[in-house]
Amino acid sequence: QVQLVESGGGLVLAGGSLRLSCAASGRTFSSTAMAWFRQAPGKEREFVSAVSWNGGSTAYANSVKGRFTISRDNAKKMVYLQMNSLKPEDTAVYYCGASRIYRSWDVRIRQSREYDYWGQGTQVTVSS
Repeated sequence: QVQLVESGGGLVLAGGSLRLSCAASGRTFSSTAMAWFRQAPGKEREFVSAVSWNGGSTAYANSVKGRFTISRDNAKKMVYLQMNSLKPEDTAVYYCGASRIYRSWDVRIRQSREYDYWGQGTQVTVSS
């Protein structure tokens, strides 16, 4: 079992920054890929960013590349998403996900069906 708790969301002006955090529990945390997805009202959940089990590989959606940075600290069982130059279209509920991808890195990291555990989500609102 893995439990995930997100924090760090809020209201920010366009161009501003936020840092999301995801606290994880569970023995397999350090062996699986972790990711952030987001869901805006009326839209499907979409991939934002992922990090490999050891932090050595990362991936980003084209819409956030160059503005967002994902990282993890396996000793603290934490995953972070630094979001800079925020835009109104970044407004969504952001979810942290723990995958079933064990010590591997491939195209599956962008697919929500590969993630077995999710946090409750944290709201990010970017106003113009």
